[in-house]
Amino acid sequence: MTGWTVWLIVAGILIAAEIFTGTFYLLMIAIGCGAGALAAMTGLSFYAQCVVAGVTGGIVTVILRHSRIFRKHRPEAQRNPSVHLDIGQSVEIQQWDRASDGVCRSRVQYRGALWDVELLSSGTPTAGTFVIREIRGATLLVENRPT
Repeated sequence: MTGWTVWLIVAGILIAAEIFTGTFYLLMIAIGCGAGALAAMTGLSFYAQCVVAGVTGGIVTVILRHSRIFRKHRPEAQRNPSVHLDIGQSVEIQQWDRASDGVCRSRVQYRGALWDVELLSSGTPTAGTFVIREIRGATLLVENRPT
């Protein structure tokens, strides 16, 4: 059996193992083994083949690590509707009080309790229905309900 055949068999075994584990790292090592097979086809020595396979596997692993796959955007907990089920719900606000710092605040009865409410900068302080966009402690941050 030739050297490049052994490299391709090892790459195939790694691909099969990757299917069962669900990680991309074994796939990257399999790509390195494919590069080792190409090095074997060109007639490089076994040690050179190993270096080519290792360097290629390492480079594609680093590229994978810095790709978008590992940079999934996760919203902060106070804005994440999966964490706070109240986000996206509506509250009825009758009047706003403008504080000295320019932030509009109010108190609202919501789910059987009184909550502090702050208007986000994108909202307008009118009486009506507002949507909860964020929860910071015991304060609901709201904006006007889209029409």
